[in-house]
Amino acid sequence: MTSSTTKTALSVNLNKVALVRNTRHLGIPSVLRAATLCLEAGAHGITVHPRPDARHIRATDVRELHQLLGSWPGVEFNIEGNPFHNLMDFVRDLRPQQCTLVPDSEGQLTSDHGWDLEADAQRLRPVIEEARSLGVRVSLFMDPLPHAMAAAREIGADRVELYTESYASAFGTPRQDEVLQGFARAAQAARAAGLGVNAGHDLNRENLAPFLRAVPEVGEVSIGHALISDALELGYAATVKAYLAAIDRAFQGR
Repeated sequence: MTSSTTKTALSVNLNKVALVRNTRHLGIPSVLRAATLCLEAGAHGITVHPRPDARHIRATDVRELHQLLGSWPGVEFNIEGNPFHNLMDFVRDLRPQQCTLVPDSEGQLTSDHGWDLEADAQRLRPVIEEARSLGVRVSLFMDPLPHAMAAAREIGADRVELYTESYASAFGTPRQDEVLQGFARAAQAARAAGLGVNAGHDLNRENLAPFLRAVPEVGEVSIGHALISDALELGYAATVKAYLAAIDRAFQGR
């Protein structure tokens, strides 16, 4: 868990690089090259979300990235997915530093809600126990509901990843402060329960710093769609540095 003066780590989600690559049979753009350029620019980790239909990240990508990151000590590999689909095969085989459990359906366009622990706690408990027994940190993808945080800890999670789409939608509107206060309360409840706090989904260069200022002690943000979109214009290195600068701005004066 981070302190108020420990900067948030940036993990780059590479799914959209793979999505573009999969439209041809040429192997470009390269997922491995994208990872390397992002890490050289200072990214702290790499995230992938392999889905059963392999519409973007493929099983071969996950394994090749795992091998690549073996040459980057201290860099985190975060594999996301539904543990009742294909995620646990990767966790068992590769033992990444972190797995993020996400309750998406097989045909879902993108993740759009967190776990309902009243309904899912009992089936999640053995999955979390198995991952942790393999030395893998477990993060649960959660809506920003303060009352749910203690339950996440009770079933064994190490962290929660707060689903930030509602903040991104409210950013720049009269509802922004109200929504941010809700995220701050959820993060405080998570920390009070002994959980680390991650965040992700629709965070971007503009809304990242305000989020981190309002929601302190976020250990890690996972950003893919906006970051890769920015990289189409700026390049990977300049984009990663821009996101790191946004994190720096959030911590100025603390």
